[in-house]
Amino acid sequence: MKKGLVIKSTGSWYSVKLSNGTIIQCRIKGKFRLKGIETTNPVTVGDIVSIEIQEDDNGMIVEIETRKNYIIRKSVNLSKKAHIIASNIDLAFLVVTVNYPKTYLNFIDRFLVTAEAYHIPTTLVFNKIDLLNDNELKELNNLVETYSKIGYSCIKTSVEKNINIEEVKAQMKNKTSVFSGNSGVGKSSLINLIDNSLDIKTSDISDSHNQGKHTTTFAEMHELKFGGHIIDTPGIKGLGIIDIEQEVIHHYFPEMRAIMNECKFNNCVHVNEPKCAVKKAVEEGNIAEFRYQNYLNLYYGDENPGFRESLYAPK
Repeated sequence: MKKGLVIKSTGSWYSVKLSNGTIIQCRIKGKFRLKGIETTNPVTVGDIVSIEIQEDDNGMIVEIETRKNYIIRKSVNLSKKAHIIASNIDLAFLVVTVNYPKTYLNFIDRFLVTAEAYHIPTTLVFNKIDLLNDNELKELNNLVETYSKIGYSCIKTSVEKNINIEEVKAQMKNKTSVFSGNSGVGKSSLINLIDNSLDIKTSDISDSHNQGKHTTTFAEMHELKFGGHIIDTPGIKGLGIIDIEQEVIHHYFPEMRAIMNECKFNNCVHVNEPKCAVKKAVEEGNIAEFRYQNYLNLYYGDENPGFRESLYAPK
């Protein structure tokens, strides 16, 4: 039996890199699909696995080591509960665009809550800044100010103008990073500029709907020539929250977590309770209104009529 790292997943086959650099194409032993695993993919990129070499020189994955963390989203496959995007991550980069296409704030905050829940530090990369007009730049700067104040690292980038790419690379060095975001935000172009030896396929956004087209169709890990690894993931159109209890969602909003002990009631969930420090902070402008609205959307669930309403940027 040999141990290796899953560097690519295409659904039914997995590329596993052994310690000597050999890459073995593997399938999953049937038992993984019979254990009641509530995900569409019991094995994901970033997993450390044990494999048995078969007669055809392919491998069979027989064991998965316990993951230190992972990024997960709701699955489009209704028969399964969730889809694991990547595992064993040191740092996540969420690539967002104020426009071309627009990344909605609900999506950003859902990703950040998921990352907080699984203890994954996240950097927000605001890409395509060279395309923005004055109003959009003002919106961008307001967002950077809001998220920086909370404690998130924010980097404003442009692939076309080669702006702040070195800052992104400095954070990635000698770490396993995952790049995620909506389709069309420029993840693949950004990664190609970070390490031009990777040559990841890119595509323009759709002219008809100003939306991204999927160019990355499966997750894949790449070794970086300056040290470390990067996991490129398919563009995500939506992101649901998985396995987080309603009453603890506020723990994953750092600005709420910092003051929740100031609430009158220990079990305050910052919705209808009196003398709530969080609601007071929102009223006084110390917590961004859109962040609080996105918290309420998560608290009440996707069926909440306001779910799609909090898409505005802070003024």
